[in-house]
This record gives sequence, C-alpha cells and structure tokens, in this order.
Amino acid sequence: MTLARTFGHELESSQMTTATPIVFVVDDDISVRESLQLLIQNEEWSPETFASAQEFLDRPQSLVPSCLILDVALPGLNGLDLQKRVAVERPDMPIIFITGYGNVPTTVQAMKAGAVEFLTKPFSDEVLLNAIRQAVERSRVALGYEAEMQVLRDCYALLTNRERQVMKLVVSGLLNKQVGWELGISEITVKAHRGKVMQKMKADSLPALVKMAAMLRLTSAPKA
Repeated sequence: MTLARTFGHELESSQMTTATPIVFVVDDDISVRESLQLLIQNEEWSPETFASAQEFLDRPQSLVPSCLILDVALPGLNGLDLQKRVAVERPDMPIIFITGYGNVPTTVQAMKAGAVEFLTKPFSDEVLLNAIRQAVERSRVALGYEAEMQVLRDCYALLTNRERQVMKLVVSGLLNKQVGWELGISEITVKAHRGKVMQKMKADSLPALVKMAAMLRLTSAPKA
C-alpha cells in the first residue's frame, strides 16, 4: 500500500524520483572536472561541477536523484569535512570519493562515514559509471522514502491529541474496550475516535495503521 495517496503528493513524489539525475563533481583540477562532465553527459545524466567545497555548498539543494563525486584534497574545506556536512544537510546524496593518493586510514574513514565508493586514480570509466548508477539509485530510493514520510507526518499532524492517544493504544494491540478503560472513555467513543484516525491517516486496515505507526516510531510493546 502506498502512503502517498493524494494526487498532489503522488505527483510531487513522481517528479522527484523520475527527474533527470544530477551528478555533482567537486574537484579543484579543471581537467578532471571537464573530463567527468563529458563522461556524465554521455550517460544522459546532468553534470554540475565545482572547484571547491564552498561553491558546492552555496548551490541550492535540488530534490532530484543525485550523487556527489568528491576529491579528497580540496582547497579550504577538504573532501572528508564536506562529507560530514553533506551527511547532515543532504543525507539523500551518496558520495563517491576520488583521489590521486589513496591511503588506508582515509579510505576507511570515508567508507565508515557512508561513502558509496573510494576510487584511486587512475580508474576506468566503467568502474566510475557503475558507482554512479548505484549511488543514483540509492538517492532515488531515499527521496521516495522521505516523500512518503512527509505525507505520513502531514496526516498525523491532523489528528487531535485524543486521536493520537487512541491510535497509539490501538496499534499496541489493545481492544476498543481496553483502550476505553485506559483513557477513561466509553467503547463507543473509542470506536468514533478510531474511525477518525483511520480516515485521517488514510489507512484502509489495522495492519496498515500499525505499519504507519512503526514508521512514525509511535509503537510500543503490545499490552495483554
């Protein structure tokens, strides 16, 4: 079941994940930037190149599938420092490191921080292209998930405090009469609130509501 059920959200999510992927390149060597730009264009992706980390950070974020090809050694903010910024500010953007002088500690640090690949020059075009394909697909999945989560958060925001209480108890496994006992309200009132919860959350079944609660991290251990 897809949670992004309204037309507007479905359209936005579709545009976000099917748009032409952008491959960003941050490298202070202009010859590297130009050669990668041509390679990326030949694969019908959209290349954007930058000579420094700050130039890249100044570029407004685009909610389309993307990845970042990043040199380790850069003027000013280096590649590993930029990776930390991207992880916080643009978590949907996978990173592929390239370097002319790879070493084990740097490679380990980059990979532990979530880099998709760490390539030491010279490397073949196909090796890089395969890494880009994997990174772009990872970005596409991340953007789709975030769009779905935003729809879910918007639906949850429509619930009243009482409806949220009922939802949390229902998905924990309690029957309507048990929910009523917990909250000090009648079973009929619980049924009314439960119906409103299902409607506002756009859940067509209890298992669907349980899944939504889990995604929102609302679930607790079922009560006897």
